[in-house]
Amino acid sequence: MKASYPLPAAKIADFVEDILVIENYNVKSSFVLPLFANGKPTLLFQTAKGKIKNNSNYLTLFGQTIFPEQITLTENFTLIAYFFKPFALTALFGFSAQELTNNPISLNLLQQQTTKNLQEQLLNASSNKEMLNLLDDFIFSLITKVKTDTKLIQYATQLISENPAKEILTKVRDELCVTERTFQRMFEQKVGLSPNQYRRVAQFNAAFQQLNKRQFKLITDIAFTHNYADQSHFIRAFKEFTNLTPKEYLRF
Repeated sequence: MKASYPLPAAKIADFVEDILVIENYNVKSSFVLPLFANGKPTLLFQTAKGKIKNNSNYLTLFGQTIFPEQITLTENFTLIAYFFKPFALTALFGFSAQELTNNPISLNLLQQQTTKNLQEQLLNASSNKEMLNLLDDFIFSLITKVKTDTKLIQYATQLISENPAKEILTKVRDELCVTERTFQRMFEQKVGLSPNQYRRVAQFNAAFQQLNKRQFKLITDIAFTHNYADQSHFIRAFKEFTNLTPKEYLRF
């Protein structure tokens, strides 16, 4: 299996945070890829149908994911994931982000004719570069139609993801000069989570990245680095988002 992380093209970088490409041309039995909360809505494409929640699609759109999911593939595949910035769903697709929280759907259900053409072109593409160009162009076509102002929610999510401690919510709300109810409603509609849920996902994801890169000596180091009260608190949060303890994940 081979993984790469191409940088988002400049024309889509305001809405796309990261891109992941996985190639696996040696699938001999079911290949299971876990999908954990990371605070980023995601557009997922595979050259072989992937099964998620008893649904099999080539193109899947994810909102925020709180409960751990997985995608199962039974054939050789190339998988491409575009991780959007947390506010992107409403701006790009024009609906409340809350509709897709823990509810991934086939992209073809949203814009049937356009996305069916996109899917056909992707499946007939001769290289990863061609597939990436097709996805870039599709996302850019959505960006050119954006009518909503994303500045406030973009600023709020950026501050929270950079410092997901409990006190950050009050600080951000005061900086935006909005009421607690307005702040809550803005996050639920444009991000798909409450402000505190998003903060907890951002806190977990930062800790998860440190664990995943093996940049620690003790689990306690990760807990304290990311403002968990103690190791037990971190382990409970980790299990909530992955159904695994940190040690179980590292063995997996």
